[in-house]
Amino acid sequence: MNNKMRVTPCACVSHDNDHGRLKAEVEMPGVDKNDIKLDMRKDSFCVSAPRGEDTEYSGCFMLAHEVTADKTEAKYENGLSRIFAPMKDWEHKVTVPIQ
Repeated sequence: MNNKMRVTPCACVSHDNDHGRLKAEVEMPGVDKNDIKLDMRKDSFCVSAPRGEDTEYSGCFMLAHEVTADKTEAKYENGLSRIFAPMKDWEHKVTVPIQ
């Protein structure tokens, strides 16, 4: 039986207009980067990692833009996971005039 306390990590998602990608920052202090599990989908991602004997970070997050999941890159440093995912069809947009 798993008696670990599950904690949803804090996450912030923004978009990078210059590079056409989403950037997600997920706070998970105290974990080993080799224990982080990241599952990307076109419209969401789930992340989990154990922390010590009694805690596990676990959370799923929806994305505002569809991404190319298999081209996602991720880094972990100083308790912060940074996830970079290219947005699909970012260059194809229509600017609507406001009247």
